[in-house]
Amino acid sequence: MKTRILQKPASFYETFVRKGGPQTANTHYCPGCGHGILHKLIAEAITDFDIQDRTVLVSPVGCSVFAYYYFDVGNIQAAHGRAPAVATGYKRANPKAIMISYQGDGDLAAIGANEILQAANRGEQMTVFFVNNAIYGMTGGQMAPTTLIGQKSTTSPYGRSAQNEGYPLHMSEIIATLEAPVYVERVMLTDAKNIARARKAVRKALSIQIEKKGFSFVEVLSACPTGWKMSPVNSKKWIADVLSKQFEPGVKKDESENRNPVINLRAEPHFEEYHRLLDIKSLTDMIRNIPLPEQKQIGDEIKIAGFGGQGILSMGYALANIAMGHQYQVSWLPSYGPEMRGGTANCSVKISDERIGSPIIDNPTVLIAMNKPSLKRFESEVMSGGTILYDSGLIDTPPDRDDLQIIAIKATEEADLLGSTRAANMIMLGAYVKLRGYLSEAYISKALPLIIKNSSFHELNDRAFRRGMELVG
Repeated sequence: MKTRILQKPASFYETFVRKGGPQTANTHYCPGCGHGILHKLIAEAITDFDIQDRTVLVSPVGCSVFAYYYFDVGNIQAAHGRAPAVATGYKRANPKAIMISYQGDGDLAAIGANEILQAANRGEQMTVFFVNNAIYGMTGGQMAPTTLIGQKSTTSPYGRSAQNEGYPLHMSEIIATLEAPVYVERVMLTDAKNIARARKAVRKALSIQIEKKGFSFVEVLSACPTGWKMSPVNSKKWIADVLSKQFEPGVKKDESENRNPVINLRAEPHFEEYHRLLDIKSLTDMIRNIPLPEQKQIGDEIKIAGFGGQGILSMGYALANIAMGHQYQVSWLPSYGPEMRGGTANCSVKISDERIGSPIIDNPTVLIAMNKPSLKRFESEVMSGGTILYDSGLIDTPPDRDDLQIIAIKATEEADLLGSTRAANMIMLGAYVKLRGYLSEAYISKALPLIIKNSSFHELNDRAFRRGMELVG
């Protein structure tokens, strides 16, 4: 006996905590917007096909840029129009992934037109959902590549003119002319009948990728009541009566019955081969030759910040490599201003005995501050019970939080005594290593010259690192 269960799919969050604010049960989309309907159709298919743990959704700039609020799958945000390129790279590196590129008309058909055409022409193993509402919804109702002739927008107040702005782009028809795509269809979100057709198209497009047959593309005519300045009811009527006459729904190409699965023959190198290719094989050898301390349960999220030229990024890079040599999971994410010297710089380093889901750090457990602006900027973000290491020779005002471990080190002054202020970063590195106690001093002494390859700094870096350990110990 069948049981009907009415609930959200497992791949769609029950509450949208990532969205923030008090209304965690609602999406950020406007009333009558079609994104919510399409989201649910996709989530339902992901759950029904049991591909939630393999699915990665790429959402570039547009109304759906916050799709990661809602989908409990892998999520990547991409630059405007570049979702197909990002999806290509991820899929080629992880062939078992199910890639979804979710794009709007201003994104896919304008700045991203070349990206989608090249991905389709190559027949990349991905599924593209193209939301066509004939306008730029997020940025204020500007004319899009799919805006109709005569349709008014904030940038075409008298209506789109073929002579001035050209004709609307029919992306489904264009992509259907290419040889590689397997399946191309246009659907619309209006009444129950057409939503059912859209559901069928969504499921077919995903099944083609699951079966490894190639590239699939579903264009969805969707309402934008806010951008069109219509009620939700009139918006759906306008799709049926006007928009669908210009962009006719239907299957534009379907070769799914004639295509064979594409078998990926990519070899999977051993991890030591990656080390050789990345020129870090010597670090691999050290793992065998130098006894390492027993791995601990660690979850350090370290923010290192200062001026450009202080070796901020180098310190983080060295720390991440050292921890990786100890067989910890690591990430290193640099951030710096346009100035080569004197500008702001910071990096985020995560070190964990478990897999790391994202390199982004919102609340560091450790802050290493090399100047006063950095301390002022990041002090409030440090997790309660965490640690701040700061250069007290350059920062005359200590942190004022009483829920943190505060370590003051005159790193720049000490480095100057050693021969160069440029070694201040290694002093702070030594202080961190001594303070936390889970990394091998012997390993680090051997590894630093292999990580920071400028031989003129090798001896100085080693002395500075040891001095940093002494200052804490």
